[in-house]
Amino acid sequence: MPELRRGVRRGRVRVAQNQRSSSPPLPNYVKTRAAVAREAAKALATRPKTRLAARNRLKKDEEEEEEEEEEENQVIVISEEGESDSERREGEEKVVLEVEEEEEKEVMGDDSGGLSANKAAGKEDETVPFPEKVQVGGSPLYKVDRKLGKGGFGQVFVGRRVSGGNDRSTGPGAVEVALKFEHRNSKGCNYGPPYEWQVYNTLGGSHGVPKVHYKGRQGDYYVMVMDMLGPSLWDVWNSSGQAMSAEMVACIAVESLSILEKMHSRGYVHGDVKPENFLLGQPSTAQEKKLFLVDLGLGK
Repeated sequence: MPELRRGVRRGRVRVAQNQRSSSPPLPNYVKTRAAVAREAAKALATRPKTRLAARNRLKKDEEEEEEEEEEENQVIVISEEGESDSERREGEEKVVLEVEEEEEKEVMGDDSGGLSANKAAGKEDETVPFPEKVQVGGSPLYKVDRKLGKGGFGQVFVGRRVSGGNDRSTGPGAVEVALKFEHRNSKGCNYGPPYEWQVYNTLGGSHGVPKVHYKGRQGDYYVMVMDMLGPSLWDVWNSSGQAMSAEMVACIAVESLSILEKMHSRGYVHGDVKPENFLLGQPSTAQEKKLFLVDLGLGK
């Protein structure tokens, strides 16, 4: 009588192991310590062994990313038959310039170099003309002159006194003032006069905040009559070749922090601190080197 073999055949065991290894893991599959150790050893084997090797790998990855970005941003120009190389190059340069101009418009947002917080009101301001002359809140009669800039809330023009006035550059009797217009349907005028008026009533005339001499409504606009100021820090930065001395930067830092500290002590934060909202005093005056903070529409 033949003797029977004990146990499972080796060939069958090998087949069962292959099937077990090829089958996907179950949802509640838990890795064993041996599997975790194998994965860690594999990751360690592919890891750079020296700092130089790590730097080379990082550099290689960055170069590959740059090549991918260049391929994505590549401008493809299809030239017509008979078009010369020079005409094709001019077309490519024109396309690139148009793309750069669109990007600059998206970044700048408004005339002052900052993003406007009231784009809907800007459309209304363009359709409703500004008055040629202004007289609000018992003020003298002012003629609206050139535009100074545009902020998050409203636009600012030069106002020239029609008659009277004095030679002083500041104060209610000044010949030239700043007129800030804000449309009655703008975001800041949902409940009547601009919220900025309330902030200026509290802070106006204090350290680093210009004083509002008159305010009121004329037609579709709320108007504030303020002291004329000089260029902004953004204008100074650009006019000086985007360079400032260390002494000037230190003075600006100390003065701006002092203004903000004073504002915070009165219970307000500005909410839109940027170089366009820091203005110097009028040139050739005693306030020429004094710093002022304007555009308080987002203050709270």
